[in-house]
Amino acid sequence: MMSLPADWLLRHSVVMCLLLHSLVLMTFCFHHAATSCSKSCYCSENGSGEKTVRCSNLKLTEIPPDIPNDTRHVYLDFNLLTRVPTNAFTGLPNLVELDLSHNALTRLEPGAFRGLGFSLQFLDLSSNKLVKFNPEAFEGLRARANLTNNPWHCDCNLQMALPQVDLEPASLTGIVCQTSDPKDTGVQGLAFLLAPDIDLCVVMKRTTDVAMLVVMFGWFTMVISYLVYYVRANQEDARRHLEYLKSLPRGQVKSEESSTISTVV
Repeated sequence: MMSLPADWLLRHSVVMCLLLHSLVLMTFCFHHAATSCSKSCYCSENGSGEKTVRCSNLKLTEIPPDIPNDTRHVYLDFNLLTRVPTNAFTGLPNLVELDLSHNALTRLEPGAFRGLGFSLQFLDLSSNKLVKFNPEAFEGLRARANLTNNPWHCDCNLQMALPQVDLEPASLTGIVCQTSDPKDTGVQGLAFLLAPDIDLCVVMKRTTDVAMLVVMFGWFTMVISYLVYYVRANQEDARRHLEYLKSLPRGQVKSEESSTISTVV
């Protein structure tokens, strides 16, 4: 009678040990998944559990594809990045800060920051090689952005693009014109947003107006030319017909005239 409880306790102990082992293993796996980090980058967490991924000064030429999706802060500054591709950060729905400063960025693809519209609070694009402002890259983004120290080219396209973005308005003051079109606007070295009296689309508007005038003049010339040709052709036909009638005998002339009149009737 005593062997039964002992046997039951033994089996119960084995089951409990297996469950405890499984629990420890699962805890280790979840901890590893939560604390995994992008290759070559350094990851850390603050007291509130916010994860930071630092990939600074690693000579990266592409954005790492394995940044943990629970990351809140990403530092990719001082690398060799030349572009931000479409959907580069869609897997980071909790990202609040993104530092891409001091790279060699020349191009931001359409939808480069797609998916960050509701989470991202600060975007640093300073000290890059951005020349053209592409509003499609900032689709839905409402963050504060640092756009300073880029060789921005200010033209009509830039002027029309700025109202299309939802970035914090003060961010756009970081666009300081290094070159401009037209060149004689005096906007070089100025923050374009702080120069409201400058209209870079005036030349385009004037060019459009001139083009329309040229087209209208061309059509008018064609119409006048056709009318002149038509009148001259009819005059020539009339002159030939008159000479033909003069060359006929008098009686035949009357017959020809009668025939002409009857034909017309």
